[in-house]
Amino acid sequence: MPSLAAAPTAVSAPRYRNFVLYGYWRSSSSWRVRVALNAKGIDYESRAVNLLQGAQKGDEHAARNAMEQVPVLEFEDALGTPFRLTQSVAIMDFLEAAFPSGTGTLLPSNPVHLGMTKEYTEMINSGIQPLQNLSTFRKIDADAGTEGVGRKFAADAIRNGLAALERLVLSRGGVGEGFLVGPVPTLADACLVPQLFNARRFEVDLEATCPELLKVEARCKAHPWFISAEPDRQPDAVSA
Repeated sequence: MPSLAAAPTAVSAPRYRNFVLYGYWRSSSSWRVRVALNAKGIDYESRAVNLLQGAQKGDEHAARNAMEQVPVLEFEDALGTPFRLTQSVAIMDFLEAAFPSGTGTLLPSNPVHLGMTKEYTEMINSGIQPLQNLSTFRKIDADAGTEGVGRKFAADAIRNGLAALERLVLSRGGVGEGFLVGPVPTLADACLVPQLFNARRFEVDLEATCPELLKVEARCKAHPWFISAEPDRQPDAVSA
């Protein structure tokens, strides 16, 4: 049976309700959305889509997401009309717009800080994460006819992307005692933490690559929005 993934604080949501998140415990995109749901204090049901077993390619999930990916967020409006959203950043933007008075926000009100948040978010979401996807490096291996070529490509892409983000953050004075953009976690931090997790899986030397970003990660890991979003706390988590 699906398990309920508890958020820190529930919030009354008469306009939208009955949230179900289809994801995978170790999926970075699913992880981001879990952080956003926690930030808004939204209770949701977690349903696993096992990527390693190819469940995302089955007819049932392909009907939810034509790109055969996770996450997928399903919900209803107050009239019971069902809706479905895919793509993690689009989902997070929806949650920010739909729950402006939730327990927290991942979007700064300052326009410059908002621009920086979206910039860092897209550096990770568009510039790094797709290049390390399982489907990406398996395709590279298949085309090269050599196992391991795709994994090395992914590791290089992660290292180069994180190094670029590190340089940009340092050029703006670093993170000080805060997060990527100020004293409160933002969309960018919700993307950064899963990406650093993946970097370790690809054996990227993070101390050498992005020590400033590691400071942010440590603060996020102690923040309530992030704690229950950790992969090993998910109902479908397995030892790996």
